Amino acid sequence: MVKEMERAKTMIKIFVFSLLITHTFSFPEEPEFGSARVVFQTNYGDVEFGFFPSVAPKTVEHIFKLVRLGCYNTNHFFRVDKGFVAQVADVVGGRTAPMNAEQRMEAEKTVIGEFSKVKHVRGILSMGRYDDPDSASSSFSILLGDAPHLDEKYAIFGKVIEGDETLRKLEELPTRKEGIFVMKKDCRLQCSDLAMSFLHR
Repeated sequence: MVKEMERAKTMIKIFVFSLLITHTFSFPEEPEFGSARVVFQTNYGDVEFGFFPSVAPKTVEHIFKLVRLGCYNTNHFFRVDKGFVAQVADVVGGRTAPMNAEQRMEAEKTVIGEFSKVKHVRGILSMGRYDDPDSASSSFSILLGDAPHLDEKYAIFGKVIEGDETLRKLEELPTRKEGIFVMKKDCRLQCSDLAMSFLHR
């Protein structure tokens, strides 16, 4: 009887220990995509984005409104750091076309830092910001590799659905002597949304 009790205790300890290991090393599943889709068109191919409104609702709404208003048109990728990020410029300073009043009003807004447990891996869309965690506006990065040092510090709001081949072409672009900043003419953008009902759900 004593041996059976000791065996039972051992089994319980093993079970509890295995649960702790599972909990410690398991990562949250990637969130579901919302209904919205956006296509960024570059002269190297298209990149299609899906969004995570359950993770970063205010960020998603803001970005999608910028797209709807045409704010990203004539903007560009100003930075391509191979294996790390391709970063879209802030629309206020990155466009070649002048902005109208409605575009500028939305572009100058900032969104709160909607940080989550979602991991920074290739294809993830992550907001750029200054030191202030609530300073994100319109610049964002497409992850070109895993970047765990960014986790829970920058707002993830979506992921690339199609267009990894385009990203690989961007990674091969010639850069200025600093090594990561591309010439504006090489990465111009046009954008279109594929879910016109998104903001009315």
